[in-house]
Amino acid sequence: MRPVGTAQELERRRRHAVELMRRGESPTVVARILGVGRTSLYRWLALAEKSPEALAARPHPGPRPRLADERLRELERLLLEGARAHGWPNDLWSAGRVAELVRRRFGVEYHVEHVRKILRRRLRWSSQRPQKKARQRDEERTAH
Repeated sequence: MRPVGTAQELERRRRHAVELMRRGESPTVVARILGVGRTSLYRWLALAEKSPEALAARPHPGPRPRLADERLRELERLLLEGARAHGWPNDLWSAGRVAELVRRRFGVEYHVEHVRKILRRRLRWSSQRPQKKARQRDEERTAH
């Protein structure tokens, strides 16, 4: 399990541990001070002996997306076709409709709120609300 902290903080902790052990501090004391296991200390020391860069920060990549970039491009193409092309009565896309489309086409189920994040962050689409028009609006008069 990955320890808590940013990649830079964890790197700083590893380098500090190696430095303390090279100065002659007891591994038990260093492990207690830094809150790590002694086996980690010995592993870090061996890595530092091979290459100082081995202790460098490596940001956690996070989980792999369930929709790869290729499928995401296909999803965007499907969305651009409009909602009517996929069986809905009007051309408005809601997060629920997009989630249903993703489930049908790709077999991947997402929560509606996560679909909003995908649309916003990965596709760079913004949420739009349809403009409401007054029922008594006279189109001919407003055209003038």
